[in-house]
Amino acid sequence: MPEHTSPARGPITRVLVCIPTYNERENLPRVVAGVREHAPDADVLILDDNSPDGTGAVADELAAADARVHVLHRASKEGLGRAYLAGFAWGLERGYDALVEMDADGSHQAKHLPALLSAAEHADAVIGSRYVRGGKVVNWPLSRKVLSVGGNVYTRVLLGMPVSDATAGYRVYRASALHAIDLDSVASEGYCFQVDLTRRAVRAGLAVREVPITFLEREIGDSKMNQDVASESLKRITRWGLEHRAGQVRALTQREPRWHDL
Repeated sequence: MPEHTSPARGPITRVLVCIPTYNERENLPRVVAGVREHAPDADVLILDDNSPDGTGAVADELAAADARVHVLHRASKEGLGRAYLAGFAWGLERGYDALVEMDADGSHQAKHLPALLSAAEHADAVIGSRYVRGGKVVNWPLSRKVLSVGGNVYTRVLLGMPVSDATAGYRVYRASALHAIDLDSVASEGYCFQVDLTRRAVRAGLAVREVPITFLEREIGDSKMNQDVASESLKRITRWGLEHRAGQVRALTQREPRWHDL
């Protein structure tokens, strides 16, 4: 059973697109330009983890040229999860109604933003999904697609979540949803951060909706996915799954007998 009821959903009037960056100086300008084109009323927050390639300086130039672009410089590379938590805190403090997660490498197309934001009018969290009808991945090697699909199936079965793409990183969260899922206790980093927030949203009884997107493999730069990131995700998801199943067993054993059980 959900632990909470879904919070009341007011209108979305202020949107913040959070874009974590690390060594993305070539991709960042076109990603920000895409957001400004397809969601002109949204603000952008670039979260740079002290990129050695000068991404932070590029971000400052973009902010100086556009009042809707902001930059949060972080001292060091601490992982995707920590970057997004910093962005969420920044946005919540300033009263944004919805906060968007978006990669800086060009894999998340800004043209999908209107559909994601529209879906958020009737949901607490919206996932840009590669694995629902209409969604797809372009230019991935078969090995990576097998790993991604397999990981999502494993996550869905183990955690019992009705979500096809729990690892997806293109998302919209209402501010009320982020308040409801206890961000202060989130310790996950890397890509399992997405699974962590998904499971928290589902457990809190929030309305999570998936919208199909086309995910593009990056054209410039190197992927941040590596063996350490994959290992962390597998370990944490397995632990969460075992805890979830153990909770189900406890609930069954503690259930009061009913007349037809006797």
